[in-house]
Parts: sequence; C-alpha cells; structure tokens
Amino acid sequence: MLYNYSQLVEKISKASGLSVEEVDRKVEAKCAKLSGLISKEGSAQIIASELGISFEKEKMKVNELGEGMKKVNVVGKIVKLNPIREYNKNGKSGKIGAMTIADDTGNIRMVLWDTNHISLFEEGKIKENDVVEISNGAIKNDELHLSGFSDIKLSKEIIDNVILERKVVDKKISELKSGDSAKVRAFIVQVFEPKFFEVCPQCNKKAVNAVCEAHGSIVPVKRSLLSIVIDDGSENIRAVLFSDQIKEIGLSEADLDNFEVFNVKKQELIGSEFFFNVNVRNNKLFNTMEVIINNTEKLNMETLISNLR
Repeated sequence: MLYNYSQLVEKISKASGLSVEEVDRKVEAKCAKLSGLISKEGSAQIIASELGISFEKEKMKVNELGEGMKKVNVVGKIVKLNPIREYNKNGKSGKIGAMTIADDTGNIRMVLWDTNHISLFEEGKIKENDVVEISNGAIKNDELHLSGFSDIKLSKEIIDNVILERKVVDKKISELKSGDSAKVRAFIVQVFEPKFFEVCPQCNKKAVNAVCEAHGSIVPVKRSLLSIVIDDGSENIRAVLFSDQIKEIGLSEADLDNFEVFNVKKQELIGSEFFFNVNVRNNKLFNTMEVIINNTEKLNMETLISNLR
C-alpha cells in the first residue's frame, strides 16, 4: 500500500504515540544516516518497521485512497448498486459489477471483475445498503478495482453517517492530475464540432448498429459529445462534455444539429467564463490526461464578489 509522506508520518505518530514532530525528526535522521539514498517515504517506512508498526492489513478511510495505490483495505457501505453487465469484446466475454461505496469521509466507485465476487450480488448474499470489507484492492482511474486476488465480504461494522457527495477542490488547470475531482474557473477558448453516438436505453452503454452487448437488438437513443478547450491563465486543456453538460453551457440538441446555428452559438461561447466541475483520468493509449466535465456554472460576477466579501 502506498502512502504519501504526511500520511505515513501521521499514521506512525498515531500507532506509536510519538508526536508528528518526533516522527519527522526520526525520518530526517534516517535520511541523513543513509546519505539521501532513499526517499523520505522510504525512510518513514523503515522507521515504522523499527517501531514494530505494519500497514499491511490496516484499513483505510475512503478519503485516504489515492491513484495508483495497491493492496488497499477499506470498509464501506454500498450506497448505490448498478446492474451486473455482460460484455463480449475482442474475443473475451464476462461480467462486470459496479457500485459506489461510502464511509464518513467520502465515497468511491468500485468495480468487480471476478465471477466469484459478482455471484455474491447475483445470489443476493450482498445487497445495497450492506457494509462490506474489501481487501487487496487497487485504485485505477479514481476507482477501486477488485481482481481475483482481492476479497469482499460482509462487515460487522456500522456506518451511518456516509458522505454521498464527491469531494471537489478548487484547482488551477496546471495543478490537475489523474484521479482528481476538481472545480476549475476557466474561459472557453475553443469549441469543436459535436459528435454523435447511440446508447442502449436500458443500460446507457454505447450501441453499435442498434445492438447492445448486454441487451441485443434495441431501439437506440441518440447522445452527443462536445470537445472544448478551457484556459484559466495557468494552462489550457482539452475537455469533454456530454449531452446534459452541453445543455448547461447553453447549447440545445437542435443547436447541435443545425450547422449554421451551431457556428453562431459557438462564437458566442468562446470567451465565456464558467466554473467547471471535472474528473481527470489518464488515457493509457496516448499517455495523456482526459478531462470529463460533470457540470458547469456560468460565472456570476455579483455572486463572486459577494462570496469574496
């Protein structure tokens, strides 16, 4: 399990009874003794071992989970359970389970790939609102993934005060990194032509030639996608909006379907300033960041000045 330095020091302090300052001094001394050959995080791990502290089976809070973490142990309440989906892609078939778990610090989407885990939900052994204990999970793209080496089981812990909202922090575009959920104040500086695709009306997944992988032949629903470039003075980045979010910036489906109307609206949008709530993920194929806009809010200068006061 990977922690950043401040998390390590706080955990060592809590487990050992030493103050944070004392632990920090021990780490600095260890770094000096090893002539800076290992990082402060590595030195902190050594100090923890010397004090007899192990993090291997320690349970984490949801707000402590970070991108790239492995061997994650966490307890959470299932606050949203999605239907089990079947897939058949590139010659491989199987099932995917997805849900949202939460505790008193936050919530996270959890994805199941193992058929044994999925069967627990299909057979009703684990249900929505149950509290579960997860072992050996991994954080990928701001999601908790469980493989065949992971474990999920009912927990005896009681979690009442769960946080259902995703924690969003104010950030500059230059500060964004994979896994972030952030609020960005920025100008729209470029708008690209919309793209259209079809989805299944039952599971909302992409359909090809009126066929859904899970539900077969369907009457698909049309959806739209719009790419824009936003700039906040620190940097600019390309971001994507889907149907509902496109409406929030003032474009209707009719606007998108009419080339001439769209070009007029596009020019009106360029230079407009918004607050954007975004999720940031890593595109492994191109090794670039993907920014998905969840919702937008037109900048109201009077409200902004009032809040600053």
